[in-house]
Amino acid sequence: MNNKIALVTGATKGIGRQIVQQLGERGYTVLVGSRDLARGQATVKELVAEGIDAAVVQLEVTDERSIRAAAEEIERTSGRLDVLVNNAAIIAEGDTAAAEIGLDVLRRGYETNVVGLVATTQAMLPLLRKADGARIVNLSTELSSLTLVGDPAERASTVRMLGYNSSKVAVNMVTVMLANELRGTGILVNAADPGKCATEMGGLDTPRTPAQGAAVAVRLATLPADGPTGELHNEAGRLPW
Repeated sequence: MNNKIALVTGATKGIGRQIVQQLGERGYTVLVGSRDLARGQATVKELVAEGIDAAVVQLEVTDERSIRAAAEEIERTSGRLDVLVNNAAIIAEGDTAAAEIGLDVLRRGYETNVVGLVATTQAMLPLLRKADGARIVNLSTELSSLTLVGDPAERASTVRMLGYNSSKVAVNMVTVMLANELRGTGILVNAADPGKCATEMGGLDTPRTPAQGAAVAVRLATLPADGPTGELHNEAGRLPW
């Protein structure tokens, strides 16, 4: 067992829940980021019952005070952070094609998926810098690959959700720019595409499980020192931007 500490945002259900599960099974102390404290506590109770070292951190990524409080709590209780997985994201109601989407819908998606991710990462960076070779994983999607979306033969070209898809393109840019800024520090920054899984966001009738989707994020969160940085990966390997 190691004592590495991992924070996962949006960690009480779906892929986020499976990421904390799998990291915990690898010996990590997992911090369950949850905007709903009671739900986070219930998730921690389940994890602890399975022998996983877990604690809840109340965290709403669209609330700067909540983010600061979470960082201060981790500083006080752990002193550092070895892994940050930015999993929290939404598909805003009404998300649709570029010619039709409402601007309020577009803004709502970006507030969580981009601004919230950047705010959380900035707040946690001082803690990540205190670790020996920290990892940052941003959840993305093949729907953010301009190469794939631009190819009419690819499924990604048929999914018309400008808010979600373009917000994840922005997440990819955050990933690459931050990876470049942190080169030489030992911190690796990558984006993970979990694929379409049976979740509330992905559709519960989807055959792939959240556990399958979580695996790529866990792999990137546990990379060795010579692992890649500034890349987008799915379960098969690197995806094109």
